Amino acid sequence: MSTENLHTLAGLIRKERDILLAEWRQEIRQLSTAYHLDVPTLNNHIPDLLAELSVELETHIDGSMIGELKKNSVIHGLDRLRLGFDIEEVVAEYNALRGVVQNLAERHDISLRGQVNRTINRVIDMSIGLAVKTYATQKALEIQQRREEHLAFVAHDLRTPLSTIAMAAKLLEITVPDVVKDERAAKLLDSMHRNVKRLNLLVVKVMQEDANLKAKVNEKVERREINLRALVETLASDLSPLAASSNLNLVNNVPEEVTAVGDASMLSLIFQNLISNAIDYTPNGEVVVGAQQNTESADVECWVSDNGAGISPERLEKVFDKLETDPDKESGIGLGLAIVKQFVEAHGGQVAVESKLGQGSTFRFNIPNKA
Repeated sequence: MSTENLHTLAGLIRKERDILLAEWRQEIRQLSTAYHLDVPTLNNHIPDLLAELSVELETHIDGSMIGELKKNSVIHGLDRLRLGFDIEEVVAEYNALRGVVQNLAERHDISLRGQVNRTINRVIDMSIGLAVKTYATQKALEIQQRREEHLAFVAHDLRTPLSTIAMAAKLLEITVPDVVKDERAAKLLDSMHRNVKRLNLLVVKVMQEDANLKAKVNEKVERREINLRALVETLASDLSPLAASSNLNLVNNVPEEVTAVGDASMLSLIFQNLISNAIDYTPNGEVVVGAQQNTESADVECWVSDNGAGISPERLEKVFDKLETDPDKESGIGLGLAIVKQFVEAHGGQVAVESKLGQGSTFRFNIPNKA
C-alpha cells in the first residue's frame, strides 16, 4: 500500500503541476519581496524541484537526488539573495511547497505516513539546506568584502591630509625665522615628522593588505543640497600646502550659484582625489576646478583640469581601474581614481578623462540632481 501511495502521489504531482505552482505562488506572493516578481522569476527552480520530487517518490531510494537539482538549489539561494529575500523568506518558500504537496495528498486521501512523508521531507529539506547554505555563505562574504574595501578606501583618503600635515611642517621650518626655532620647537617639529611618517606607513600597509579586493562597495548616498564653490574652497585651503610645494596655482572657478544634490562626504572625496592627483602631475603649473549646471538635463557637470604631464594613450582607458598605478610614480597603489569612479556612479553619474602627453588632463564627472 505504501508503494502504491508513492506512485499515485508522483503521478498527481506531474498531472497537477501547474495547479500546485499556482497555489504555491499565491502563498509566496504574500511575502513583500516576492509580490511584484513575474512568474518565471518567482518560479525559479521550483518546477524542477517538483519534477525531481515525483521521481524520488517513484524510486523511493534514499540519497538518489541528482546533481542537477543540487546545482539548482544553490543557484536558487544566490538568486534570492540578489532579489533581496531574507533567509527566513527562502526557507518559507520551500515550506510553502511542502504544504501544497501535502494538501494535494490529503485531497486524494493519500496517507502521509511512512515512506511518503520521509521522501517529501528529504527532498525539500535537502533543497532548503543547499539554498540556505549558499545564501548565508554569499551574504557573509559580501559583508566582509564591503567592510574590508571600506577600510581600504578610508586608509587611502587618510593619505592626503597626512601629506598636507607633513608639507605644512616643512613649510614651517622654511618660513619661521630661526630665532623662533628654539630647541623645544625643533623637537616638536621632529616629533611631527616622525609620527606622520609612521602613520603613513601604517596606512600604506593597510592599503596593500586590502589591495586585492574585488567586491563592489555598496555605499549609501545621503543626498542634500551642497554649495559646490564652498566645498571646493575648503578643499583648496586644505590642499594649499601641497600646491605650494609644487609651486602651482590652484584655481576655484566654480560659480557661486552652482549647487549639487548629493552626498557631501562623497563629493568632497571625489574632488579631493582629483585635485591632489592633478597637483601630483602639475609642478610649476595650474590646476583649475570648475562646474556648471546642465540646462537640458539638470545635472551638474564638474571638472578638474591641469596643464601638467598628461596621461599616455595606453593608460588612458584604464586609469579608473582599481590597483592601476603609474609605473613612473613610486607612490600610490591605484585606488584614488577607482574611488572617484565608484562614488560618482553611486550618485548615478559618470566620469571621464581627456588627456594629452605634455599638455595636461581634464577629469569630468556629472552629478544628477535627484532629491
